[in-house]
Amino acid sequence: MMPTGAFKGSNPNSGLLQLHIAVLLFGGTALFSKIIPLNALDITVLRCVIAFFVLGSIVKLNKKNLHLQQLKHYFAALGLGILVSLHWVTYFSSMQRSSVAIGMIAFFTYPVMTVLIEPIINKTPLKRVDVVSGLAVLIGVTLLIPEANLDNDVTLGIATGILSAALFTGRNLLHKRYFSGYSGPQAMFYQTLVAVLVLSPWLEVDLHTITAETWASLLVLGVFFTAAPHALFASALRQLSAKTVGLVSCLQPFYGAVLALLLLNEQVNSTTIVGGLIILATAVFETQQNHKKNKA
Repeated sequence: MMPTGAFKGSNPNSGLLQLHIAVLLFGGTALFSKIIPLNALDITVLRCVIAFFVLGSIVKLNKKNLHLQQLKHYFAALGLGILVSLHWVTYFSSMQRSSVAIGMIAFFTYPVMTVLIEPIINKTPLKRVDVVSGLAVLIGVTLLIPEANLDNDVTLGIATGILSAALFTGRNLLHKRYFSGYSGPQAMFYQTLVAVLVLSPWLEVDLHTITAETWASLLVLGVFFTAAPHALFASALRQLSAKTVGLVSCLQPFYGAVLALLLLNEQVNSTTIVGGLIILATAVFETQQNHKKNKA
C-alpha cells in the first residue's frame, strides 16, 4: 500500500514534482489500452474495482471521513460516476481504434469545450476569443482525420475521443458545482464505485480466463496509473496555482505520445503533429485566459 506521506508536500517545488509525476502517469494510462488484451469496458470495470479499494485506503490512511456531508452530494456522486465511467470507456476505445497519440489529442479538445459550454451554464456572454479557439481546435481535429468516413478506424477513434472529451467536460463542470469541497481521492472513491456498479452488468470477459500477466497489468493500472496520480494531483492542487496545474496538465498528450513511441513503437506522422500542436496550443492559451478571468 502506498504511504500517505507520498502524497503530501510542504512547498511549491514538492507540489510541482507531484504534479509532473501525476500528469506523466495520466499520460501513461493510455498505453494500457494497447497492453491489456481486453475491450475498453472490461478494462474500465476491472481498473475501477482495484482503484476503488486503493482510494478508500488512501482516504482512511489520511484519517479522512469517507462519508459525504449532505444527501444531495450522493446524487451528485452518482451523476459524476456515470459520466466518468462512460468517459473512461470511450477514452480507451478511442485509442484501441486509432493510436495513443491521436486518442489523447482528440480527448484534449475538452479545455476548449469547457470554455464554450461554461458560459451557457452560467448564463454569461460567450467571448469572441473563445469562439476563435473553438475554430482553431476544429481545424486541428480536421488535420487528424484521414478521411470523413466512420468506417475508418482512425476516424471513428477520433470521434470516440471527442465524445470522451465531452463526457469529461460534463463531469468537470458538475464536479466544480457540486463536489469541489471534497479531496481528489475521496471524490474518485465514489466515482470508481459508481463506475463498477454501472458497467459491471456489461462485463464480457470471464474472470477465470484472465491470465496472471493481464491481472498484473490491471493491478499496475488500477494502483499506479489511477489511484496514485489522482492522489498526487489532489495534493498538488493544494500547493500550486490553478494556472500552473492547468498548463502542466497540457503536457499529458506529449507524455503519452512519447511513452507510446518508446514502449509501443507507435509512430506519429507530420499531419498529426501539426493538428496536435494546434489543439494543445489552444488548450494552453485557454488555460491562461481562464486563469486571468478568475483573477479579475
